[in-house]
Amino acid sequence: MKRVELLTGEELIIRRARPADAAQIIAYVEQVSGETDHLTFGRSEFGVTLEQETRFIEAVSKADNQLMICALLEDSVVGLLNFAGGTRPRTRHTGEFGVSVLQEHWRKGIATELIAYLLQWARDTGIIRKINLRVRAGHTAAIRLYEKFGFVYQGRITREICINGKFYDVLNLGLEID
Repeated sequence: MKRVELLTGEELIIRRARPADAAQIIAYVEQVSGETDHLTFGRSEFGVTLEQETRFIEAVSKADNQLMICALLEDSVVGLLNFAGGTRPRTRHTGEFGVSVLQEHWRKGIATELIAYLLQWARDTGIIRKINLRVRAGHTAAIRLYEKFGFVYQGRITREICINGKFYDVLNLGLEID
């Protein structure tokens, strides 16, 4: 667990997700998915039951190359980061993450703290040697944040996301952990 004082003076707690968090995480995802079009799914598209989310959190907590962390303000989930490492021997050293923060808490540094936690965890594992992410082209605030941490552009996937009949490209970014 990590405690951080945000610029707003609020105390942010970052910790690993627990099976008991499953209901709150599902509610969080439902809220955050309706606040932005920058995610790969929209409102009511997550489609995960309480039992499925509980099992998922349990599985992640047992894996040495996966991580799910929550950012909490006053015991409420306001941010989430999930890193999924490869499942085969040739790819277990690499993985991809996604991060989100409730809109009312944007620009407080919460995503920055979640990513910093991920990078420290990755270095500490001695397993993770490459971290990948996908970000919607044009999402300049997120791209700047990732670049601040040293992520570099590694490719573009055209027409990866379709929202209301409009296509959006996705950029692949990566960071080598050495």
